[in-house]
Amino acid sequence: MMTLKQFSGGLESIPTTVSWYLADLGEARGKQALYTAQAPQILKKLREHALIESAVSSNRIEGVEVDQQRVGTIVFGQPMLRDRDEEAVRGYRDALKVVHEQGSRLEVSEVQEEFVRHLHAMISGQIWDAGHYKDKDSEIIEKYADGRQRVRFRTTPAASTPEAMRLLVELWQNGLRERWVHPLVVLAGFNLDFLCIHPFRDGNGRVSRLLLLFQLYRLGYEVGRYISLERLIEQNKERYYETLEESSKGWHDGLHNPWPYIGYLLFVLKTAYREFEERVGETVSPRGAKAGLVTDAIRKQLGEFRLADIERACPGVGREWIRRLLAELKEAGEVAVSGRGPAARWRHLGAAANKGTTAK
Repeated sequence: MMTLKQFSGGLESIPTTVSWYLADLGEARGKQALYTAQAPQILKKLREHALIESAVSSNRIEGVEVDQQRVGTIVFGQPMLRDRDEEAVRGYRDALKVVHEQGSRLEVSEVQEEFVRHLHAMISGQIWDAGHYKDKDSEIIEKYADGRQRVRFRTTPAASTPEAMRLLVELWQNGLRERWVHPLVVLAGFNLDFLCIHPFRDGNGRVSRLLLLFQLYRLGYEVGRYISLERLIEQNKERYYETLEESSKGWHDGLHNPWPYIGYLLFVLKTAYREFEERVGETVSPRGAKAGLVTDAIRKQLGEFRLADIERACPGVGREWIRRLLAELKEAGEVAVSGRGPAARWRHLGAAANKGTTAK
């Protein structure tokens, strides 16, 4: 709550970069209705794909991994789950559905401690302290490959956590009502404070990302329905941890600099809107634009991928068309494949391998 306390006293200025982000995001929000009115089938596929990416990426940031071949079944099916990791992904999916369905309808007062604890219970499954604040003091520790470790941050003591959370929610509500600063800055400050309080024994990062989505919907920023913010955070994970550490220094005394982390979150949101406009615009554009869309999706893949992964990433592009483009890129030496048919696994070899080659 120390960031929102800073804001409550008023701000003389904000960093220029943050101002630019806010201006760009205001414009993107204004275009949002135009894009969401187009191609409902494409938007449906984008929502489904974002749901998968969000559930997987938000957990993977915290070291939770599941078999990629079971991801679709875990997220959209009702199978018997194999282990705690699959339970975590399924729980995050359930929490995402609550956020997606209710986020834009609930009043700001609904962002209460009870709701925060409910989200934690959903992602935690059957563990003993699901939905309960931590009962022991905790530290955020960074571990190195050689066995060394260091304390990155000492979180709010367990005994002070309930009061800190009560005050954080109160400041969030007051900040929006009294307009201390732009609502997106208040939102990012809330997110930073939540992570510094670290109210739960485990799962704080995942809950923070669910709250981020929920609060964005409340403010009218809907891009998280179609583009996974969690996936973008994972892709920029190093910067996430860097800015979080930088902005948490001096937090307990209210002497910290919140702007690196705030700028990072606004960057992620701007990137999501840019990708959303590209996806919707290109999937309804002439055939020639599809090559760029599919090639870009292929180059973003980490490790091995299947044709179905590209199909989900490119709503509106036919499977046969994707298959032909993959064959073309394989011939050009940009991708390699092992196996045949639906079980085939593709791997991107690097954009440099395709210099001078134009997909048709």
